[in-house]
Amino acid sequence: MPDTETQPASAAVRAAAAVTSRARALQLYLMQKPPLKRTLLVALWGTAALLMGLFLYVLILIPLTPGAADLRHARTATATVILTADGKQLGNFEQGLQEQVTLKQISPHVIAALIATEDHRFYQHHGIDFRRSASAILHSVGGDTQGGSTITQQLARNMFPEEIGRSRNLSRKLKEMVTAIKIETTFSKPEILEAYLNTVPFLYNTYGIEMAARTYFGKPAAKLDILESATLVGMLKGTNYYNPVVNPERSLERRNVVLGQMLKHSVITQARFDQLKKRPLRLHFARQASNSNNADQDSHFTAMVRKWMIDWADENDYNLQRDGLIVHTTLDSGLQEAAQEAVRRQAAALQSVADNEWSAPDGSSEGGSGKPFDYFWRSHGALLDDMVRESLAYRRAVAAGESGPAALKRLRADSHFMGELRAAKQRLEAGFVAVDPRTGEVRAWVGSRDFKRDQYDHVVQATRQPGSTFKPFVYGAALEHGFTPERPYRDAVMDIRAGDGTVWRPTDMSGSTGQMMTMRDGLVYSKNTITAQVMQDVGVKPIVKLAKDMGIRQSKLDPVPSLALGTSPVTLLEMVSAYATIAAEGEYRKPVFVRSITDRSGKLVAQFGASSAERAMAPQTADTLIDMLRGVVNRGTGTAVRYRFGIYGDVAGKTGTTQRNTDGWFILMHPELVAGAWVGFNDNRVTIRSSYWGQGGHNAILLVGDFFRAALNAHRLDAAALFPGGKPAPARPPAQQEEVMEDPGEIQTESGEPVLPPPDVHPRAEDLPEPEAEEPAPPVEQPAPPVIEQPTA
Repeated sequence: MPDTETQPASAAVRAAAAVTSRARALQLYLMQKPPLKRTLLVALWGTAALLMGLFLYVLILIPLTPGAADLRHARTATATVILTADGKQLGNFEQGLQEQVTLKQISPHVIAALIATEDHRFYQHHGIDFRRSASAILHSVGGDTQGGSTITQQLARNMFPEEIGRSRNLSRKLKEMVTAIKIETTFSKPEILEAYLNTVPFLYNTYGIEMAARTYFGKPAAKLDILESATLVGMLKGTNYYNPVVNPERSLERRNVVLGQMLKHSVITQARFDQLKKRPLRLHFARQASNSNNADQDSHFTAMVRKWMIDWADENDYNLQRDGLIVHTTLDSGLQEAAQEAVRRQAAALQSVADNEWSAPDGSSEGGSGKPFDYFWRSHGALLDDMVRESLAYRRAVAAGESGPAALKRLRADSHFMGELRAAKQRLEAGFVAVDPRTGEVRAWVGSRDFKRDQYDHVVQATRQPGSTFKPFVYGAALEHGFTPERPYRDAVMDIRAGDGTVWRPTDMSGSTGQMMTMRDGLVYSKNTITAQVMQDVGVKPIVKLAKDMGIRQSKLDPVPSLALGTSPVTLLEMVSAYATIAAEGEYRKPVFVRSITDRSGKLVAQFGASSAERAMAPQTADTLIDMLRGVVNRGTGTAVRYRFGIYGDVAGKTGTTQRNTDGWFILMHPELVAGAWVGFNDNRVTIRSSYWGQGGHNAILLVGDFFRAALNAHRLDAAALFPGGKPAPARPPAQQEEVMEDPGEIQTESGEPVLPPPDVHPRAEDLPEPEAEEPAPPVEQPAPPVIEQPTA
């Protein structure tokens, strides 16, 4: 009986022998042919095998690419979502910057330019232009890279980016072709054009020709002229490269190429082309307002993330409205809620103080009208006139031909206009931000009291004088130079001669004792006289360098003696980031606000880990500086943190107040979190009246203290955490000590005149151009330093 196990093996051997035999026969056949014919036969058979393989692959792709049902209903577009670190939704990118229009609502110039440039045989092919594809391959081989995709193929990519793929390879091209053929069998040519022009991306989170027309030219797509149409169609080859906003020369050149294609295909005449190509590029660019559906969710933080994500999506070819990305931010929802509540409650209380103090001549409600700021406006008539002249309404009236005095008189008599002007000017504002010093991650961010009312971000846009919160950089530089905290100085007014010969006399409004004082106490009690002498011994340049190394990297620091007292404007984020460097024992970490981005299925798209640390100061210097700043909250100008809010953990911080009580600051360091606040008015000619409430130790400290109390009570922070060399919190809070008042003081010149800040360093909303009447007014975007740089993946 035969062995059944050997039968399959025998069959395999016979099959292999048959293949070998045929291969030898084929080899003999080829060897009998002349060399040229043999080569041609091999090439022909190889090509046939390749084509057969491609054909089989295409057959496999047919069921894997979108079908008729997918094309008719498309896939459900899912907007990109912004989440907190603990998974709560902050906002999304719903279809706010895309408006569907019919082909009849699109300028004929757009359609003519599109077909002439992108697909001039659009009406002849059935989804694939084989002639153009072959031509593109030949040109690309010759070094002149060209695209061979038809309008239908491009639509397939726009509609199904995930299904077709993003990588430039043969598989994507074949999927694109198969889907294009399906589109052509499902839709008519006009429907394809309409779908394409409604989905094509145009940067700035703008999709479709309608929103592109409004963004770049301030008009609907139906009103685009031939030059505007050519400009937008020209962008399709590379939206970033031919962006008319940032690359106007390239855009102009590309526009003229589009006009040349229109000439080539007899859309325009030679004379018309010669006339049009000489015309300049004219834009009316304005970013469009976000979807109103997000209005209730939006905040300064989400607005900042949106701006950054729009740029990121443009660079990485993602559609924020359709691709369903998940943006995982660093914000802690609990800490954010605590920050928002602290700003809301404490800023409202400070507004009441300011309203009351300026209602009557003596600073109290008695003897006054009781109306908020009534006495301020009655006693500052000239300032009010200046504010009217600075308004957009006044400038428009004068530009229209009305005389200045007449416009001023008319507007002063307009009760509604004057009421809105006064309300805007007398509204107290605030900013708050908290950063984890161990990672650089932003944990809480409040840009103003009410985002709907004031979109100007007082965390990263507003630059204000930091006052005494700048002093730790002076003392830090001194410690780096080998000075000890116990180095003695005399508390007396000194003349300091600047490089230009100017003599400066820093003073304290409370006066000088003439007694010796240590460098430590000079910082604890925020003495201008001591700080100025330390600055003189250390030099301005080392102070500037240290401040930049620690985090002041956007704002320009003027290397003048008055810098030591905080006269160079900076942002709140820069200051808190610099204090986080101190809390991290001298290691600077760039602020991070997005941790990662995933797709709708949870697959990681981009990772943004904490940036690598940079050594800004020696660890022992940072430890000593922390210890000196402990004294500020234990016995100096920041004791309200202890006695008013009951925060008795290991914390350290600094208050800051600028001249005339223009700005109030307070920054507090905890081993796990550094938080700071700024309080003031948008127009710095308006200030808190009293020296008590005008101090950072009595206004900004309220916001920070309220926040930390809530964070500690909710166990969001470890109350027992210690800095190096720190001590556990006392079992019982010590009795309230006598409060130390911080005086902004003055820096006088040799003539005795005080050195004051610029009359108004803060941009005002009324100084900005008003949006087009046909558009809904977007949140005001004002000039600002660059938004914080998120590390790239």
